[in-house]
Amino acid sequence: MKLNDLNKIAGSFNSTAKMPVLFLGHGSPMNAIEENEFVTGFRKVGTEITKPNAILCVSAHWETRGTYVTAMPSPRTIHDFGGFPPDLFAVQYPAPGSPELAEETRRLITQTNVEADNKWGLDHGAWSVIKHMYPDADVPVIQLSLDYRQSPQYHYDLAKQLASLRQKGVLIIGSGNLVHNLRMVAWDKLNVSGFGYDWAIEADTKMKKFILDDNHDALINYGKLGDAVRLSIPTPEHYLPLLYTLALKEKEDRVQLFNDKAVGGSLTMTSVKIA
Repeated sequence: MKLNDLNKIAGSFNSTAKMPVLFLGHGSPMNAIEENEFVTGFRKVGTEITKPNAILCVSAHWETRGTYVTAMPSPRTIHDFGGFPPDLFAVQYPAPGSPELAEETRRLITQTNVEADNKWGLDHGAWSVIKHMYPDADVPVIQLSLDYRQSPQYHYDLAKQLASLRQKGVLIIGSGNLVHNLRMVAWDKLNVSGFGYDWAIEADTKMKKFILDDNHDALINYGKLGDAVRLSIPTPEHYLPLLYTLALKEKEDRVQLFNDKAVGGSLTMTSVKIA
């Protein structure tokens, strides 16, 4: 994008109604090329909201020491996985970046120093879901990294500093999974619709109630929610994007769940729309 595009975009942002915020349970990279109910859910939510001027995505798959934002004009499509068919590795999602939105994001976040990144691109936590919402790749996309050293409260507080972007036509997406324990996946039951272990269903149900009740403190302090939740979140990277989404909820916003189903015993595709 041209240097003078910032003023053009800013003017457009100012005239746009407040954007929703999404948490998308992205699940397997194969969702990028398969046809299933979850893909249908991603497409549907894309039709329900005003087309954004740009997207800021917080993906489970970009963990860094410190905080970074992609600032290149043309981010590459990253195939950050292995063992999948060639058709998946052939997928390209050539959405433009937005150096201007990256700079605005750096300006808004005063909690820490945010570095501009020109090496990363779009990982599958971003493109595998966004491609279903905007298949023409005509919406600029940037990513904000997760500082793996920081606490859930830190991430929640940092996300709040992005609130003004909702008023500028920016769709903020957290991409991860509410329940995500790959070591315990029942590979032989991946095709059993809605199959979840008892502990996964217990944790998912408990966390969804907190989401719908606006009990963000409980969700920030998820380590205190018992064994089922600890099994469901063995590492934080797929969970933290949810906190970025919840932190941006305003009092008048409504919360809706979609793609609300377990997969393979130890994963849930539960997704959240705040609008």
